[in-house]
Amino acid sequence: MSNTTVKLNDVNIYQSRNLVLSGVNLQIDKGEFLYLIGKTGSGKSSLLKTLYGDVEVMEGDGHVAGFSLNQMKKKQVPYLRRKLGIVFQDFQLLTDRGVNENLLFVLKATGWTDKSKMTKRVNEVLEKVHLATKGFKMPHELSGGEQQRVVIARALLNDPDLILADEPTGNLDPDTSDSIMRLLFEISSAGRAVIMATHNYSLMSKFPARTIRCENGKVVEEEEMVASH
Repeated sequence: MSNTTVKLNDVNIYQSRNLVLSGVNLQIDKGEFLYLIGKTGSGKSSLLKTLYGDVEVMEGDGHVAGFSLNQMKKKQVPYLRRKLGIVFQDFQLLTDRGVNENLLFVLKATGWTDKSKMTKRVNEVLEKVHLATKGFKMPHELSGGEQQRVVIARALLNDPDLILADEPTGNLDPDTSDSIMRLLFEISSAGRAVIMATHNYSLMSKFPARTIRCENGKVVEEEEMVASH
């Protein structure tokens, strides 16, 4: 098994026929934490969409979690996405059902059928995100930080190789943001690759990690800061 979770070689990324990023070279290994930065419109979301199969790779060579991204067939995309955990800024929890039901819904949607295995898996991920006692709560009964933890739990359900976190602390206060960051670093140190798109530079200086920047149609590697957490 390869140690590499993401490998892009000379990939050109297009959004509706416009070249957004050209000649992207990127390698991310298991257990690596990576920040993705850049101004709005610089191609960050196009890069993330490419990694989760929403934008196809027409030029260059791309691999994510063992899948080739080159002109990937539509029917392969759900299988790729099972290997990915996606965490958005706006939670996207089902508000009409409790935390456990939110997680069970995803397991059913991704092909799980054994009730006892599903319950066990839900309990495992809630424990990982330090919400073991909150499974019976409705989303509106949780704080913003707790809701984001549920979203991270949801992203972990299918034991993904890669977590894509798009501004996961965007709506959270500083203390809550810190606790979410610690959780994401725990997840990467357990062997998963984590890519986090962010604009929050003070958070990045507090939790330093490898950083790439989208600018002028390119993806460039920043000088690495030294870890202090």
